[in-house]
Amino acid sequence: MTGLIQLNGVNKYYGDYHALRDIDLTINEGEFFSLLGPSGCGKTTLLRTIAGFEGVSGGVVMIGGRDMAGVPANQRPTNMVFQSYAIFPHLTVAENVAFGLRKRPDIDKSTAVDAALDMVGLSGFGHRVAHALSGGQRQRVALARALILKPQVLLLDEPLSALDKKMREQMQVELMRLQRHIGITFILVTHDQEEALVMSDRIAVMFDGKIGQMDDPETLYRRPKTRLVAEFIGKMNFLDAMVKDADITVDVQGLGTCVIAPEQAPSGVTLGAGAVGIRPETLAILFDGETTDRETIQGTVAEVVYYGDMTYYDVTIAGIATPLNIAMKNLIGRPVLDVGDATTVVWDARSLVLLPAAA
Repeated sequence: MTGLIQLNGVNKYYGDYHALRDIDLTINEGEFFSLLGPSGCGKTTLLRTIAGFEGVSGGVVMIGGRDMAGVPANQRPTNMVFQSYAIFPHLTVAENVAFGLRKRPDIDKSTAVDAALDMVGLSGFGHRVAHALSGGQRQRVALARALILKPQVLLLDEPLSALDKKMREQMQVELMRLQRHIGITFILVTHDQEEALVMSDRIAVMFDGKIGQMDDPETLYRRPKTRLVAEFIGKMNFLDAMVKDADITVDVQGLGTCVIAPEQAPSGVTLGAGAVGIRPETLAILFDGETTDRETIQGTVAEVVYYGDMTYYDVTIAGIATPLNIAMKNLIGRPVLDVGDATTVVWDARSLVLLPAAA
């Protein structure tokens, strides 16, 4: 893959409000890239600067090696699918999809519409009125309308947020397959961590107009560089820690002295106060008759949250100020514990992630 989109030192102000702060970013050709972050972090503003709907206050936006300064949105090799889909309810599906071709007399509209609808799994839907479609079908129409113009880059502004959970999960898989099939660059804006982890080749996590960390999904999840990223990506338990030496020997609150593997620590580890994170699914509870050769600590169940396939427990541990959150798969023959039950928690130093003391 090669860099198709490059942003160098991009800043955006709205009056005194600094919406984007010195963004440096390269997005590769053929990549499924996600901008992830909480509401107001700047991810949609960044997407709109790539699209050309927003100008930049400083810095450079390049697409395909060309500086986009002064290039309007309709002349950029991009197209966008909006959160609202922007489907015209009084038009048929075919008329909606063909809307972008109204100034392209050189293209056979009927053939192009049929191909676009087939691409998104809506063959035979061209005659239907748009207002009678389901949410998932309207989303596919919006995709077909964007793809019919054959952009180099498809920009997706929270396109699945209006769908119910089951349809959203189905469309995640379909979008992944579609992107692999047509091979163009997709850039997704989302606040849904699971959605970004499932769909993306790489993810940029944004806070306050800046990129907090940019990595592939597994690296982001397993090796967050800051507490802020660790808190936003999935669930994480945090324990105070004190780094004792450069070999990453750490005294961890409630767990004692541990050696942290280099790959589980940020570069440039400093001695002194810090924190460790541990994911709920890397902890375990021993049930009757189970044994382990790993480290254990004793605790008491303080809260139980049952999800069907999983149960999340909060377990209080002596010497640890906040209960540990533990995720357990509900297997056949494994009971769901009750609040107040005494329990044995299993942990492993290989699951600890060293983090700076501050976010």
